Amino acid sequence: MNFSTYKSQFIYRLLPIFIGIFLISLPLSAKTEDGEKSEKFNPGETIMHHIADAHEWEFFIIGETHYTLPLPVILYTPNGLDVFMSSKIHHGKEIEIEKEEKGKMSKVHATEVKTSLNTYHYEHGKFHLESGAGIYDISITKNVASLFLSVFLLMFVFFRVAKGYRRNAGKAPKGIQSFFEPVIIFVRDDIAKGAIGPKYERFLPYLLTIFFFIWFNNMLGLFPAGANLTGNIAITLTLALFTFFITIFSGNRAYWGHIFNTPGVPWWLKTILPIMPLVEFLGIFIKPVSLMIRLFANITAGHIIMLSLFSLIFMFKSVAYLVAPVSVVFAMAMTFLELFVALLQAYVFTLLSALYFGQAVEEHHHEEAH
Repeated sequence: MNFSTYKSQFIYRLLPIFIGIFLISLPLSAKTEDGEKSEKFNPGETIMHHIADAHEWEFFIIGETHYTLPLPVILYTPNGLDVFMSSKIHHGKEIEIEKEEKGKMSKVHATEVKTSLNTYHYEHGKFHLESGAGIYDISITKNVASLFLSVFLLMFVFFRVAKGYRRNAGKAPKGIQSFFEPVIIFVRDDIAKGAIGPKYERFLPYLLTIFFFIWFNNMLGLFPAGANLTGNIAITLTLALFTFFITIFSGNRAYWGHIFNTPGVPWWLKTILPIMPLVEFLGIFIKPVSLMIRLFANITAGHIIMLSLFSLIFMFKSVAYLVAPVSVVFAMAMTFLELFVALLQAYVFTLLSALYFGQAVEEHHHEEAH
């Protein structure tokens, strides 16, 4: 098959997609039955709603119907542990409550949720007791459910890979083992060995775990209705803390000596004006912070850009049939870019973690200057 034939077939396959988008986008400029325009679309609110955590897992919306999976709400209150399903939120009544913001009292809309123990006000994804007392929310939210799903997938995949190694001992890999073996070898040889050196084996299980954990969750976040798990700063903070504590507790005498008695630096920069020890000490904490922010910012930015492109269709309702194809083409290009970024961010986080481990266990040999 020559290139021109393949190109024409590719265009014909995309044609039904554009026709479907065109038909879907036509009603966007339609008016309501009473002749008034529908409620103004708020792109910022919609985007933040989709990338934020929630007490339910929303899959899609048709008309006014939200197709969601209710999740368990677990609240520790002064009256005891309160457990109920998030579907109760939809059965609550809309109320107005007074709330103090920046020293000013204002009225905000909330949902009243009643249980056998308490009465809550649900506002912007958070529960507040009617009495104003503090509560602890330990619910199974969308991100927590996605975390359980990714752990299940990781265990399922790598138990199969381990079984393949046992079954095909001394033979060429087959099936799922043949797909993941090059990636495992890449992490071992190009990341762990290259960055850490001879002591790489003690860190390899952690490096493989975070690589595949980040990669799998980045990919799951690209699915329709997927959770933005690696775009949650609490998750990236936890991963960065793991790297931080492993680095700290693995540091040898040479590592700490390099921080507090940096070789090759004038003595007055280490004693009279201890600039270098201060910079090196702050670097211990800046490194995990950079890990946390880099992963969080890159994944969240990708989701925001893609949702912004789709939001253009609803913002330009009068010419939606013209905007929709362009938005979808750019969104498709962003999807392919995000597939690359999903793998790239897993690689960067794993590589930097390995570099920090390598610095912690490296044996420094400095000759005294004559």
